[in-house]
Amino acid sequence: MTAPSPVTRALTPVGRFLGLGVEIGKQSLRRPFQLRELVEQVWFVTKVSALPTALFTIPFGATIALLLGELTRQFGAQSQTGAGSVLAIVQQAAPIVTALLISGAGGSAVCADLGARTIREEISAMEVLGISPIQRLVVPRVLAMGITAVVLNGLATCVGVSGGYFFNVIIQGGSPGAYINSFSAIAQVSDIVVSEIKAFLFGIVAGVVAAYRGLNPPPGAKGVGDAVNQAVVISFVLVFLINLVLTALYLELVPPKGF
Repeated sequence: MTAPSPVTRALTPVGRFLGLGVEIGKQSLRRPFQLRELVEQVWFVTKVSALPTALFTIPFGATIALLLGELTRQFGAQSQTGAGSVLAIVQQAAPIVTALLISGAGGSAVCADLGARTIREEISAMEVLGISPIQRLVVPRVLAMGITAVVLNGLATCVGVSGGYFFNVIIQGGSPGAYINSFSAIAQVSDIVVSEIKAFLFGIVAGVVAAYRGLNPPPGAKGVGDAVNQAVVISFVLVFLINLVLTALYLELVPPKGF
């Protein structure tokens, strides 16, 4: 038997990953739905991700506000600082920060949990008993990461905007009225909607990646650690790629609001 080609070896994990995503979607519609497990996982992911998300968003929003404040001062457009910084936080910074923290904190925990169950053959035992590990374990965890990402995205948005306002108005001496008015002049409801959609998709993708690596770890306890590292890295790459596509589609399909 000839060895598989490098292209086949590269595409096989991609096909398995996509197949797992489809199976998760199918199993999420089957009864009985694991509501209690979902609530427990939402609380767990929120507990490990909420504080890091808030703390990480403060310097992120402050950096954006400081940079835009300096740039607008050079071009004589200080009154537009609020519009640029708040829109950057709402559309880009908040969902990306949420996704990174969800992937790093929640996704690593999910991957480690499923990986430990896999090497202890608990997953195989469930399958022998006729219990679907996808429906029982994976679906609640993936949905929990999506739901938590939406909630934490709102938290990150509020904290980031507050931090940007403080640093622009207090540190750089900007005008509070100009900061708020410039944002309200060009902001749209769709900006918040696309931000939440991004956060939900990022959370789902991070959950599927964590589940895939957790269910397919290399052998041994070290393999679980390697699977966790791979899950985090893959999630980061996919988050930035998906963000690029969604941002391009949003800017193309939604017309900007004029003054």
